[in-house]
Amino acid sequence: MSSLYWHTTGTGDRDLVLLHGWGLNAEVWQNIVPRLSSHFRLHLVDLPGFGRSQGFAPLTLAEMAQQLLPQLPDRAVLLGWSLGGLVASQLALTQPERVAALITVASSPCFTARDQWPGIKPETLQNFQQQLSTDFQRTVERFLALQTMGTENARQDARQLKEVVLSQPMPSVEVLEGGLEILRQDDLRAALDDLPLPFLRIYGYLDGLVPRRVAEELDSRWPASSSVVMEKAAHAPFISHPDEFTQLIMTFTAAT
Repeated sequence: MSSLYWHTTGTGDRDLVLLHGWGLNAEVWQNIVPRLSSHFRLHLVDLPGFGRSQGFAPLTLAEMAQQLLPQLPDRAVLLGWSLGGLVASQLALTQPERVAALITVASSPCFTARDQWPGIKPETLQNFQQQLSTDFQRTVERFLALQTMGTENARQDARQLKEVVLSQPMPSVEVLEGGLEILRQDDLRAALDDLPLPFLRIYGYLDGLVPRRVAEELDSRWPASSSVVMEKAAHAPFISHPDEFTQLIMTFTAAT
């Protein structure tokens, strides 16, 4: 039996839906929930197959968005981190009339490097897929370490991410492989060219997974959107710099 974990908290009068990244779950937002809960109704979601949302087979990006649509509040602000940024973007493309604004964090409409586009080398993602079946735990830990590399508190931040993973049921190898396949294959650049919504993109200057050059490329391609590159952050800026991060969210949503 498949069941989607969707928890709502907070006393604000606007809906903010938080979508986590690959291999993780909604507990990853624990740093910023106290900072945002008086400003928003926060919707903490475990993506299908991850954390407490058990019983799902591997899904495509479009299928993942479809699973979330029935519980999506009208006129919600969508905030997606990494893989969650792709899911949030797909939701906004599927039913833009139900979305007030889109925020992506350390995310890219196309994670894989191709042509002149900066991104993760395809062979890197293929290696992760191959290693999952042979050494599940270590592969996930390596991916988490990559996300904090270069920050002042990299070891502490990586430990926090690891605790989030271990605090809830682990995704199956098949679901993790499916998530990596989305990162390897999906490309929403053209689809998002005409997105009719306020759109904020947040990046980490030290991010080893989403190169900061993505911000510049999309600034030119999507001039109606806005971007912020957090200078001392890597792939998880809401963990390394929660105060600065939440201020960005509140400033952007106040203007939308």
